[in-house]
Amino acid sequence: MAATSSFRAFLNHPAGPKTIFFWAPTMKWAITIANVKDFQRPPELLSVPQQSAVALTGLIWMKYSLDITPKNYNLMAVNAAMAVTGLYQLYRRYEYDKEMKKIMEQSGGGGGGGGEQT
Repeated sequence: MAATSSFRAFLNHPAGPKTIFFWAPTMKWAITIANVKDFQRPPELLSVPQQSAVALTGLIWMKYSLDITPKNYNLMAVNAAMAVTGLYQLYRRYEYDKEMKKIMEQSGGGGGGGGEQT
């Protein structure tokens, strides 16, 4: 009986599955899952503008999710995950660019742009 009342409370919660407050962040998990899948992608193929947008979106909306009524912990969690995965991808790209610059300096070449993708 307690499980039924808990489930009913979940269904009728102001941020429950009968509202956009539930479904929008739930669907947003697909972006985070795709970003985690991209951990296998070579760092030179990562887009700095795209990953910056993912990270900043996560950081901004994570704060917002706690300021709105009702507090939306699903939204906070997905945006925290977006921020972490975006920042990790940016770190991977930074390390790759730093290594390429070091290799170029050691080989005596100075040209190139580090392979920055726009």
